[in-house]
Amino acid sequence: MSSTWKSNLSLTIFGQSHGEAIGMTLDGVPAGEEIDFARLDAFLLRRAPGNAPWTTPRKEADTPEFLAGLIGSEAGGKTCGAPIAAIIRNTNTRSADYDKKIPRPGHADFAAHVKYGGFADLSGGGHFSGRLTAPLCIAGGICLQILERRGVKIDAKILSVNGIADDYINEILRAKEAGDSVGGIIECVTTGLPGGLGSPMFDGMENRIAALAFAIPAVKGIEFGAGFAAAEMTGSQNNDPFVLRGDKIETATNHHGGILGGITSGMPLVFRVAIKPTPSISLPQQSVNLETLTPTTLEIKGRHDPCIVPRAVPCFEAVAAIAALDAMLQKRGTPCRYH
Repeated sequence: MSSTWKSNLSLTIFGQSHGEAIGMTLDGVPAGEEIDFARLDAFLLRRAPGNAPWTTPRKEADTPEFLAGLIGSEAGGKTCGAPIAAIIRNTNTRSADYDKKIPRPGHADFAAHVKYGGFADLSGGGHFSGRLTAPLCIAGGICLQILERRGVKIDAKILSVNGIADDYINEILRAKEAGDSVGGIIECVTTGLPGGLGSPMFDGMENRIAALAFAIPAVKGIEFGAGFAAAEMTGSQNNDPFVLRGDKIETATNHHGGILGGITSGMPLVFRVAIKPTPSISLPQQSVNLETLTPTTLEIKGRHDPCIVPRAVPCFEAVAAIAALDAMLQKRGTPCRYH
């Protein structure tokens, strides 16, 4: 499986949802960077399951165990230049809830069955599970702390759930009561990034962010700045006029979302993602038995989020942080006095 993202940083995610542990290795982080474990735990807790009535009842502590790459005390440590390796142990699994003969609509079950000849571990979604966003958040939480010391701030928020912007919690609970699920839209904003980061063509900031974002299950779309709305604008509406603020060149608007030609402009970097409804629902669904090749009706058991969106918010802060730090580690061109 291609579970390694490599640029200036190299991130590998490993493990399965119901395996002994899940984890990550993060290489390329500069030595001497301090990591606060309490702050990292608080960040991971935002993604952890079982902490609200609108999430899965599966309860996991999601406390990382660092195996390599840090030196220091129990309260924290400093990077030593070696690859950082950490695991999170799975302690609350129920593999018996999953019938591996019948692929779940909307899941990777069937595609994985075909690709891996029936050998894929699909308990709890296996390596395709949203559970694997926990180690992604370990890496992102580390990058967030490093970026904050460089004046970079990243915040993500829910824009809407099932088209509803305000009372979305009740919308999630309504879907749960009906045995169904809902999706939504998350926006992530990065401020404090200098201009000049990234590259054109295949190594741009959009490329970095999109590649990482699509590692999060349920992502079905991404847009930067005005995004798809730009298709309904004229050039005069979409273009962002350049203005002087003191001795600094900025843009009056930010339809470009902080990226021009794959390179940061110094304006806030803004992207939004579309999250599909959770595929695991308790309503009867049509499927096919892979052993008998006969049609069947599937009623999914197990513990699942009626909406992935609330727990996904920190995942996109992690994505933005990894991409931002990666770009900052890349050698820039000739410095310019405007940024």
